[in-house]
Amino acid sequence: MKVLKISLTNLRRSPYRAMSAILVLALTFFLLARFSLLAINTQTILSFFESRPHLSIYFKSDVSYDKIGEFKKEIEDNNKVTDITFVSKEDALKIYKEQNKNDQVLLDLVTPDILPASLEVRTADSQTLSKIAQNFKDKSEVDQVVFQEDIIKQLKQWVGAVRLEGLIVIGSLIVVSLTVILLIIGLRIASRREEIQIMQLIGATKWFIRRPFILEGVIYGGVGGFLGTSVGFLVFFFLSPYFSSSLFNPSFNLPVNPFNPVILIVTFVSQILFGIVLGLLGSFLALWRYLR
Repeated sequence: MKVLKISLTNLRRSPYRAMSAILVLALTFFLLARFSLLAINTQTILSFFESRPHLSIYFKSDVSYDKIGEFKKEIEDNNKVTDITFVSKEDALKIYKEQNKNDQVLLDLVTPDILPASLEVRTADSQTLSKIAQNFKDKSEVDQVVFQEDIIKQLKQWVGAVRLEGLIVIGSLIVVSLTVILLIIGLRIASRREEIQIMQLIGATKWFIRRPFILEGVIYGGVGGFLGTSVGFLVFFFLSPYFSSSLFNPSFNLPVNPFNPVILIVTFVSQILFGIVLGLLGSFLALWRYLR
């Protein structure tokens, strides 16, 4: 308790330094929380797409529904096809109106004749879809074949880029956080140089002298980690539904915030512990640099 009291007294003596360290750490862990949750969420979205292979075959406007029915029967003969849905021009218009119900200009420009009829095909594996897609690309009645594998590849590239950027940003902020803790505790040691020398002369042990500085670093890391992680979690869960709906078609029914409570608790506690470790590391670096 006495060590804690000394550390808190040191913080009160220079509150602006303490606030600076805590704010830098809070910013670091705010971004770390955001990127951690984003990584979990994007991995879930990837798994969602990969576990639901999907192929859309769009037909030219002059192709009759009877001909499309023949193609549908041809696909149904494949025993690996789990589901096939015919979407008429009228159905496509209904879907379009639902997706753009808030934009009257777009609604006025579209009629059933403009939108193509299509077949939506799902299978248990993407290889079967790839063969079906290749088969229908060469047919004269087909206007376009959209294979979800392309979407998955693009999504993986996007996720990889986001993760790399996150690692670079967070790594840079961790270095800055360590530097700030090192400098602040170093200044604290320098301002108490005479007091430390007197304590050494009267026989105080190294551990007794160093404990308040170590605890001070722990307070910076723990408080900064808790504040940054808490705000990061709140902001992520508030914005992720809007983020998901703006990037993906609502009809996908993506699993937004599909987090297991245990994973959330472990992630939250882990980041706070990491903050404490970061504070400890910064303190030890400062003690090694200024109090050898």
